[in-house]
Amino acid sequence: MTQEFLTTVFGWMTVLNIGVLLFSTMMVLALQNWIADVHGRMFQMERADIKRAYFRYLANYKILTLVFCLVPWLALKLS
Repeated sequence: MTQEFLTTVFGWMTVLNIGVLLFSTMMVLALQNWIADVHGRMFQMERADIKRAYFRYLANYKILTLVFCLVPWLALKLS
């Protein structure tokens, strides 16, 4: 594998993961009450716990995307 290939792979991986993160964020914001009710019934959780779980999910996904996609791409671009 060449450095150019890996740079391309990590670049597209970053774009796709940021797209998924943005889509997930928009869906949670747009459908927050409805989806919280659905998940509350599915998992017998309170609405406050569900909102904390959404926030934790989005925060963890963002951190993982930065660490495993964006940082390697930047490192390859700079080398």
